[in-house]
Amino acid sequence: MTRLQELLSEYSESHQNPVNKAVHWVCVPAIFWSIVGLLYAVPLPGESEWMNLALLALAAVMIYYVRLSIPISIVMFIFSMSCFFAWRFIDDQGLSIPLIAIIVFVVAWIGQFWGHKVEGKKPSFLKDLQFLLIGPAWLASQVMTREGARGE
Repeated sequence: MTRLQELLSEYSESHQNPVNKAVHWVCVPAIFWSIVGLLYAVPLPGESEWMNLALLALAAVMIYYVRLSIPISIVMFIFSMSCFFAWRFIDDQGLSIPLIAIIVFVVAWIGQFWGHKVEGKKPSFLKDLQFLLIGPAWLASQVMTREGARGE
């Protein structure tokens, strides 16, 4: 069993209830997206308006995913860049990125904790913080399995 399979299996243990699973399908991507937004709002020194903390953080996150699985990292790269460009669009509209990101972040975490209350099990990240990155990978692996691809 690969390290990714071990992590996904351990994550799955506290995500069996259908209600909690449904909540995670909404809230995990929302939390990831909101964190990208919060980091997007922090510019890095230089002349490029594209350079911000989100790009730097996403590069580090991609290294983590590549080390776990190339197929998962490809799916996560596509999702990550979608999040980044969604924030770019919001920025171009002149909307308040921090405000939107904080509201989504708080509401999504409320949903997550409610889902785990329904499940009757604590969130996995309370045991190990890397599960904050395994949650999105778990969803990606579910999509890949549904589509007949392997995420190992």
